[in-house]
Formats: sequence, structure tokens, C-alpha cells
Amino acid sequence: MDPVRAPGVYAGVANVIAAVMLLLEFGMLRQALVRDQVRLYMAQSTLISVLAIVIAADRNLPDLYALAALSAALKVVAVPLVLRRLLPRSHADGVAGSQTLSPASAVLAGIVLAAIGFFCFGAMQVRGSAAPATALSIAGAMVLVAFGLMIVRRDVASQAIGFFSLENAISLAALVVASGLPLILETAFLFDLLVAVVVFGMLIRGHHAKAESLSTADLTRLRG
Repeated sequence: MDPVRAPGVYAGVANVIAAVMLLLEFGMLRQALVRDQVRLYMAQSTLISVLAIVIAADRNLPDLYALAALSAALKVVAVPLVLRRLLPRSHADGVAGSQTLSPASAVLAGIVLAAIGFFCFGAMQVRGSAAPATALSIAGAMVLVAFGLMIVRRDVASQAIGFFSLENAISLAALVVASGLPLILETAFLFDLLVAVVVFGMLIRGHHAKAESLSTADLTRLRG
């Protein structure tokens, strides 16, 4: 019987960063203020850049340093700045719209979703020195919790933050599975985020101009 090996520094750091990112995802689910959700998204995005630097140093992949810098510039600086500018002044520091569930119920539902994602991704048996199994499982949990955030919140701003955090979860999985991809392919994933920012920006401005609110509750009713 082979002895059980302790995880290396890279695997340990990747798992810790992934776990903290999942906790921040729950923080977004729990927070009622839009500005606090944006700050948690910034912290989560910062961890993605830190993870890219750790992988670059451990795997000798200098391209990831450039990816970390681009990711930080876009996700930590540009996206939060655009969100704050797009939000009407009355909503920038206000409560993030109505919810389909109470905060406590939303967190409990998030825990169930996280458990499903964690064990389903773990059952895939993806193994390898470049892919810590725990980090991949946590990335799967983050994907489902981010979907939950978009479902339980009924305002465009929180739904946008949920979508952006979903992209962070996918970036986490991509970094631990395919960190050796060429830089041009890695940066192509960031283009999707730019498109999403433009789409949500148009939606926030257009919806607020017509309804003077960011709530999407009225969009569920058909009108003639």
C-alpha cells in the first residue's frame, strides 16, 4: 500500500485560495448592499490574480504573469469602476433589490448547491499535478452558488455581480486544469467578460430609464 503524500505548496495554496473564493461567494449571497457585493467581487478577483502568480512561479509559466496583470486590471479595477458608475446614485449604496428567499434561506440553499457541485466535480476523478482535485471541486461549487445568486436576487446589479463571479469560478477551474494554455487563449476568456459588462451596462441603464428601478420583478409579467 502506497503511503499517503502530503500536498505540495502549490496544491495547498490553490486549495486555500479556492476555499476563500467560495466563502466570498457566500458573502455576496448574504450581503444586501450593492457596494458590499462589489467589494467582495473585487476581493475574489484579486485572489484569481494571486493564484495565477502562484501557478506561474510554481510551473515556470511566465505568460501567466501577464495574465494575472490583465485579470487584475480588468476585474479588480475596471469592472467595479464601471459598475459603480452605471448604478444610479440612489442604488449605488442602497439595498440590492428584492429577493425570492430570505438571506438565511438563500445561504442554506447555497450550501446545498455548493455540496452538490463539490461532490459532482469530485466524482469526475480529475487528477494530475497541475489540477488539485479539491480546487476543482470547489470551483464546481462556486459555479452553482453563483447561479443561485443570480436566481434569488431580483435586481440587475446583483445579477450582474453573480454572472461576473461565475466567470471567476470558471477562471479558477481553467487555471488549475489548463494553466499551460498559450497567453492568447487565456486572454480570450477575458473578452467574454468585456462583452458581459457592455450587455449588463446597457441593461442597467435602459431598465432604470424606463422603470426608475433596478428590480427585475416586473419583467416576469407579460404586457400588451
